[in-house]
Amino acid sequence: MALEKMQILLSQGAREGQRILSLKGPLTLHTTFDFQSAARAETSPALIIDLTDVPYVDSAGLGALVGAQVTTQRANREIAFVGVNARVKALMDMTHVTQIFRVYPSVQEAEANLLSKQA
Repeated sequence: MALEKMQILLSQGAREGQRILSLKGPLTLHTTFDFQSAARAETSPALIIDLTDVPYVDSAGLGALVGAQVTTQRANREIAFVGVNARVKALMDMTHVTQIFRVYPSVQEAEANLLSKQA
């Protein structure tokens, strides 16, 4: 069985201090380490995790998303998740992490709301 692959692209956000981490592929036990490394390496004041091209997330992937949330909060930085499909949203709802996550339908909406106090 071939291991799943994930592509991770880092780009600038619309405002200074915003960065976008775009993921492509499933976020699973086999791909979480790359995601965790990329998320930990990013130290911008606001990080947007774009899940638009993530078809599914398993429990290890969900744990990695929670870890990114906790790490950024502890560093007094902002984080948001965008492009969450129905399958991933169902997992987030079932595990009640949507209560701690800032989820937006699009990158543009997240960009408008993160670091808004600096606008």
